[in-house]
Amino acid sequence: MKVKLLTTISFLTYQLSISQTEKVLNGKVLSQHTPLHKVEVINKTAQTSTRTNELGEFSILVKAQDSLIFFYKDSFFSRLKISQENINQNNIIVNKILKPEELNEVVITNVKFDKVKVDADAVADVLIDKNVKDLFWNTGVSDNRIREALRISFPLKGKHKKTIELDDDRFKKLVIASCPPDFFINNLKIKPEEKELFIDFCDSDPKSKMLLENPNILATLDFLYAKNEEFKKLKTETKN
Repeated sequence: MKVKLLTTISFLTYQLSISQTEKVLNGKVLSQHTPLHKVEVINKTAQTSTRTNELGEFSILVKAQDSLIFFYKDSFFSRLKISQENINQNNIIVNKILKPEELNEVVITNVKFDKVKVDADAVADVLIDKNVKDLFWNTGVSDNRIREALRISFPLKGKHKKTIELDDDRFKKLVIASCPPDFFINNLKIKPEEKELFIDFCDSDPKSKMLLENPNILATLDFLYAKNEEFKKLKTETKN
């Protein structure tokens, strides 16, 4: 009985020592099927690192549950937790999303254009004529056309002031260009149905206009992280 018990313990100890032994893991880093050269592959758990070659290939010592970080100057960093299945397959493929290209310098040439004169009376005539022909305007029956794409206010005939308002979506475009597709779900923990509400919440902050004046990916991400904390507090207060 004692012999069987010792044999079982020895076998389990041997299996455990094997599972904890580091093994060489081979892989490749791509971006849209293109190999990425000089990607920093860091084993955060073991504090070791390597780089990909011209073919995007790399080899690094790992064991199950190790955390690998892939850093490349032109893309967002990504993290991968190594499983025993990854080690057994020994051929992982990592796909990275490249950052939008930033312009280092923009040269603006001073170009003067002739002012376009707009007759307020002519604008009023066009809009009134359009409404006369509009089925919904006259009968209330929808013809499935998109209306009010622009919010326009104009004076009565005889006055020469007009106001044209356009929806400013520059901040939203900046956020989309700066963040990877899964940033809101994985990093900010924001539900898909709350994404538009969160972006509008950020856009209402005057600081968002400063980002538009000097676009910067890191500054934009820092701003979104900070506003996310305010967004969560606001939701909590609303529930209470």
